[in-house]
Amino acid sequence: MTKAMALCAALLLQALGTEAKMDTGRHASGTFEVKVTPVAGSDKGVASARMSLAKTFSGELTGTSNGEMWATETGVEGSGGYVAIEKVVATLNGRSGSFTLIHQGTMRRGAEFQMRIVVVPDSGSEQLAGLAGTMTIRIEKDKHFYDFDYTMPDPR
Repeated sequence: MTKAMALCAALLLQALGTEAKMDTGRHASGTFEVKVTPVAGSDKGVASARMSLAKTFSGELTGTSNGEMWATETGVEGSGGYVAIEKVVATLNGRSGSFTLIHQGTMRRGAEFQMRIVVVPDSGSEQLAGLAGTMTIRIEKDKHFYDFDYTMPDPR
């Protein structure tokens, strides 16, 4: 066994022995407001538009976020995609801190939507350290809603 393999095996055994107890099946929901601002001079390059995001969350996740989004259209009407990253500073069901979300979404011909929003691993800070999860967004009558399924270590 090489030294690198031995190190990997030792780290794996240590991780298995010190695994933190996780809450399971937690859910938060609420609403958010979003302000999208085009970034000047961003109409060149790979994406067709670059925008800054500012959100205010209400509900079981209360706080703000700031981020950046790149979007592109195709030659087919209603088809395109976007990626975004945002840092959230908030209280989640009574626990405060920050974490980062990363987005990836596509739309095909205005009818087929796919969106994935996940917490960046190990991005949680303070009382949100160890946070992992996925978020979904829906828009109804011009109002934005979120549903957040997550896990995080039990508080000490």
